[in-house]
Amino acid sequence: MYHHVKKLMYTVRVDEPDPKFGNMLLEQFGGANGELAAAMQYSIQGLNCEDPSRKDLLMDIGTEELSHLEIVGTLARMHLKPLKSVREEAEADPLIAIAGGGGVNLFNSMGNPWTADYLKITGELDVDLRSNIAAEARAKIVYERLIDFCRDPGTKDALQFLMTREITHMRAFALALESMGKPPLSVGRIAPTAGLVDQFFNDSTGRGDLGEVDARGPWNEGEPWEFVEAPAFQDLPGAENGGTAIRAESASPEGAEAIQEVLVDELRDLLHAEKQLLKALPKMQKAARTQQLQTLLRNHLAETEGQVERLNECLRILGTSARAKPCKGMAGLIEEGEEVMAEGKKKEDAPADLALIGAALRVEHYEIAAYTTARNMALQLAQPAVAQLLTLSLGEEQNAGQLLDQVAQPLMSAARMPRSVLLTV
Repeated sequence: MYHHVKKLMYTVRVDEPDPKFGNMLLEQFGGANGELAAAMQYSIQGLNCEDPSRKDLLMDIGTEELSHLEIVGTLARMHLKPLKSVREEAEADPLIAIAGGGGVNLFNSMGNPWTADYLKITGELDVDLRSNIAAEARAKIVYERLIDFCRDPGTKDALQFLMTREITHMRAFALALESMGKPPLSVGRIAPTAGLVDQFFNDSTGRGDLGEVDARGPWNEGEPWEFVEAPAFQDLPGAENGGTAIRAESASPEGAEAIQEVLVDELRDLLHAEKQLLKALPKMQKAARTQQLQTLLRNHLAETEGQVERLNECLRILGTSARAKPCKGMAGLIEEGEEVMAEGKKKEDAPADLALIGAALRVEHYEIAAYTTARNMALQLAQPAVAQLLTLSLGEEQNAGQLLDQVAQPLMSAARMPRSVLLTV
């Protein structure tokens, strides 16, 4: 709940209005580093924050920034007041004088409108706090420059107040970040690639016209840095060999061995599932009434034989035996399909085939889920050959599902037609 009190946080006094300086002040009113941007950034971060304590911090400072916005707006309005009545002053900024009536608006000093693009909001609390520290630092510098260009003592006092509060906020954000106990370079959840993260690329080389040379310091030498000299030149003809190579290999996922065990289990489960289908598909083909559905099931039987071969090859690539693991899920789906076929004997063609397609689609979606899971694990384990084989099978399963949907459409229309019409067709 917001409540406006008719009293500024800092009492503003302007002895000598300066319209041109009033225009400069608009940078802190509607500019990228201004008070409105800060108020919106911190408040929205606060709305998103799950941490009650730091949410309170963000809402406290976000609300204070709205107070600062009122101070800056009042200062700017008082400096811009001559634009309301003095032609020569109005000529200094027609946008403010004519379009804005000599008052403030959400523009920066160049007349560009305020935009939400100024806000830095990621939803990661530590990352947002770092953005806030940087925002306060930028605002502090802007206030310094405004003070340097200011000639009015009362305005300088107000700007000094505002500048000081930027340091207060910066300190509060820094301590809130520190209290989270996260290492300074720990961002997000995924670890960087080992080795690569400690390499410094010397990508700006040579001697400049003014004697500039490659600089060394704690940012690129000592532990744990590994200095990589001119990496862009390493593979060029005539380049000196022996330089440190870029460690561009992807990081091995944490627990890679355990993930591979899960992948092998998935593949063995799929292998048993596909072998069960090799026995079930001929029965389904025989039960189908329409020629189109019979053809589709016959073609998918041939695809399933290829999928079994691919699964055997995947297990071979992973260095394990092509031993099937009992797949109870597929066994249940096939049992359900057999019930559908038995019940279909008592139904007319269209309803019987629609029920059969429903059973077949459940099988396809089960396989699509299994192949997607296995393919994604193979990609994470940097097993491109396995991933490619699984992608081929996944594509066939997805295509089979789409074809079943297509076959079902005319059957649904036929099932809705009166029996007398069906007999005359």
